Amino acid sequence: MSSLKHIAVIGAGPAGLMAAEVLAGGGVAVTVYDAMPSVARKFLMAGRGGLNLTHSEELPLFLSRYRDAASWLAPAIQAFSPQQLRDWCEALGEPTFVGSSGRVFPVAMKASPLLRAWLRRLDAQGVRVALRHRWTGWEDRGHLTFETPNGPHTVAADASVLALGGASWPRLGSDGGWVPILAAKGVAIAPLRPANCGFTVGWSDIFRDRFEGQPLKGIALAFGERSVRGEAVITRDGIEGGAVYALSAELREAVAVHGEAVLHVALRPDLATADLIKKLSAPRGKQSFSNVLRKALQLSPVAIGLLQEAAKTQGLSLSSLPPDRLAALINAVPIKLTGTAGLARAISSAGGIARDELDADYMLRRLPGVFAAGEMLNWEAPTGGYLLQASFATGVAAGKGVLKWLRGAGLS
Repeated sequence: MSSLKHIAVIGAGPAGLMAAEVLAGGGVAVTVYDAMPSVARKFLMAGRGGLNLTHSEELPLFLSRYRDAASWLAPAIQAFSPQQLRDWCEALGEPTFVGSSGRVFPVAMKASPLLRAWLRRLDAQGVRVALRHRWTGWEDRGHLTFETPNGPHTVAADASVLALGGASWPRLGSDGGWVPILAAKGVAIAPLRPANCGFTVGWSDIFRDRFEGQPLKGIALAFGERSVRGEAVITRDGIEGGAVYALSAELREAVAVHGEAVLHVALRPDLATADLIKKLSAPRGKQSFSNVLRKALQLSPVAIGLLQEAAKTQGLSLSSLPPDRLAALINAVPIKLTGTAGLARAISSAGGIARDELDADYMLRRLPGVFAAGEMLNWEAPTGGYLLQASFATGVAAGKGVLKWLRGAGLS
């Protein structure tokens, strides 16, 4: 394919950079444009806690994590699977390993070494990167338009890939500014909403002031028929953390429909009700009630505080409850969620370009030659490697789609 053809990739996150790599490998000239002063800022932030690239579970289970979007994303993820992502990292000199939870991380446990190696490869392929270029749409001739520090800039491209992300953590570059641009072209877009997010709770002042920032460890959270083991953190306005994020899609929808949702917390999910009752029925002697909970059940101060908060809300005296009722409460503490935390602080976002707006090659049906990938599409997934895997995989799919389209349009 002629290297004279120029493809513009807009967005320098994982989806955009992966599309650029595929395109450069296909023999076309590629320029990656990004509004920020440096590339992949959200990717780098994700790596601060140990970059969770993907997950090692079997592919059918893996795909089910994408819920309603599973059938849509399956071809792309099957074509660039978790194992292929690991092989890709290995080829860049960044081997990976499977953690105890099945999650996959680079051995370096950081994003920066992987990104540096990736950028070196892209540079060797001839990929250009144009930073501080904020995409503003198209002009009358169909050329791409950008705002830059030096004023407006116009780019003629034979095709383009949009990989602008969702709208979480906007200070890192994904601010959803593309929504009105595409909507003006008639592209259907599901509203952008928080995903993998925290929720607001009307804590009492006493509980909030004492336990803000405290973790609840070794718990299980339940909503409806789903239960998730993990951790959560008490925030000043509510609750967040990995276990909350895993249930956030269902919780968000319930709050949207009913104005609230009741989340139940099992503080000792490893103990059966009968064992809890037995421990709670033992003579207390001169111990205070809190000491019984702390010593006999190994409950942390924040867990005990959460119990007291729930009892107060229900008008109950915690120390007066019989062992069976107290045991039931300990493993089903109700927390009434009143809203979602802000989109700007969500781990990711739901919503985006509707599935029907794209063909099987990730090209926008209304805009021939314009492709889209990554989090700006209408899918969501829990944390655990699923977010990055789909971003990488759809970037590959969009890049391949462009090459296929160029051949079909006689531009090769």
